Amino acid sequence: MQHAVGSPLPPPHQPGHGPAVGWSPAAQHPGPPHPGPHQGAAPVPPPPPAPGFTGPPPGSVPPAPQHVPQPLTPDTTGHVPLPPGGPVARPSTPPAPAAPDPSGTTLAVLLIGPAGAGKTSVAKYWADHRRVPTAHISLDDVREWVRSGFADPQTGWNDNSEAQYRLARRTCGFAARNFLANGISCILDDAVFPDRPVVGLGGWKRHVGPGLLPVVLLPGLEIVLERNAERSGNRRLTDEEVARIHGRMAGWYGSGLPIIDNSQLDVPQTAQVLDDVLARSIASPPSW
Repeated sequence: MQHAVGSPLPPPHQPGHGPAVGWSPAAQHPGPPHPGPHQGAAPVPPPPPAPGFTGPPPGSVPPAPQHVPQPLTPDTTGHVPLPPGGPVARPSTPPAPAAPDPSGTTLAVLLIGPAGAGKTSVAKYWADHRRVPTAHISLDDVREWVRSGFADPQTGWNDNSEAQYRLARRTCGFAARNFLANGISCILDDAVFPDRPVVGLGGWKRHVGPGLLPVVLLPGLEIVLERNAERSGNRRLTDEEVARIHGRMAGWYGSGLPIIDNSQLDVPQTAQVLDDVLARSIASPPSW
C-alpha cells in the first residue's frame, strides 16, 4: 500500500542510530497501520471527544472551505458617467398648483446679453445663492484658456475668432451636460445674437439640449457703455463696438424669449427677477 500523495516522508535512517525522535508514523497517517513486523498489534483508538463537542465525528475529514465571493465595493467618488450624446431634457414641472420654485430645481440656464450687461456678475451671484449645487460656466473664461493664438475681441471678428468661439461653446456645452448628469445645475453666459440662429441658440441646443432655458439680459445702451468703460484688458471694447452689439441684441424683442431690463436693478435684484422669469419658463417653456 502506498502513502497518500503529499504525505511527509520520515527522516532518513542512518546506520547506528535508532528511530528518529519525535516522528511517529501513526501521527502522520491516522488510518490503519501498515502491515509490518507488529502485525498483531491492535490499533490505538482515537481519544474520545471532549464534553460538549458537537463537531464532526473523530477521524472524519472536514469539508474543504468554500470560497464566498465578496460583494463589489460601490464607487464612492460621487462621479456619475455622462450619457453618450444624450441631450438634456426639459425640466419636469412639479405637480403642485403653485408656480414652481426654481431655487430648488436642477436647471440649465443660458444668460444672453451684450458686453457690459452684467451677465457674469448676475450669473455668479445667482449660482452662489441657490439652495441646490449650481455651477457657473463662463464662455469668456473658457475661451481665455487658449493662451497662444488667442483671438482678441478687440481685433474684430475673423475666421480664428469664429473657430475659437465655436470650440468654446462645445466645451461649455459638454461641461453643462456633465454637471447636470451629476445633479448639479449650471448657468452659462454668452453674447448670442438673434441674427445668427445656427451659431447662437441652435448651437447651444445641440450642445446642451432642449432643456436649456435661455434668458436675455438687456439694459439700456447708456448703462452698457458705462459698465464697459469700467472694464480693463481685452474684455473692454470700444464704444462703437458696444453700440453695434447692443443694436444687434435688440432683435431679441419679439423673439418669444424672456427679456430682463436691469438698467435700474442691482445684481441681487436682477437675480431675483431671474428666478421669477425661470419659474414662468419652467411652467411654460419658451419656444426656441
